[in-house]
Amino acid sequence: MTAREGSLPCGPAGSRRSKISAERAQELYDAILDQLREHGYEALTMEGVAAQACCSKSTLYRQWRTKPQMVAAALRAGSCVKFLAADTGSLAGDLIAAAGNAAEQATRDTALLQALGHAILQDEDLKHALREALVDPELDSIGAMVERAVARGEVPADHPMLPYLAAQLFGVMRSRPILEGRHADADYLVRFVTDVLVPGLGLAVPARTT
Repeated sequence: MTAREGSLPCGPAGSRRSKISAERAQELYDAILDQLREHGYEALTMEGVAAQACCSKSTLYRQWRTKPQMVAAALRAGSCVKFLAADTGSLAGDLIAAAGNAAEQATRDTALLQALGHAILQDEDLKHALREALVDPELDSIGAMVERAVARGEVPADHPMLPYLAAQLFGVMRSRPILEGRHADADYLVRFVTDVLVPGLGLAVPARTT
């Protein structure tokens, strides 16, 4: 295999390099997350990541001294945002669009959560990294939708359901694989929004979704 500029070739030669390009770093992060989803955190090894990423173990150890540090870095660098801040002009429309966006990544990110399960209870850095990668961006996106809706006068700022929107969206995504053995696809999430969340907020479902 021919080494790309700024990348790490397979074999011992790659272990002598200490700097990697941003593109190559992303390849390593992708390999880490792929291995994590496939094998789970406990079975994740430097050997497995190195084999997929075509680099030496010493390269990984130079970048991240421990497995928790490596996984935390990959989580922080990963593109895991799902609830994009849709702006359709109405809160109902935004939530429906957000549900569709969420479904595109639900399978992969649910696998990450399951793979990390027990580990995040043992390692604070992993827990913080997971929150930064998967939770905070989603909370920010949902918060932006709600702020716009309040500013438009669609819902009062003290509506009792607003503090629970994120918990309900997250919950239905995470629980369906456990309860039904299936991931929350776009149809399921959109129906949850139109049948449960939108009526609960006292809003009308946009005509195009009926």
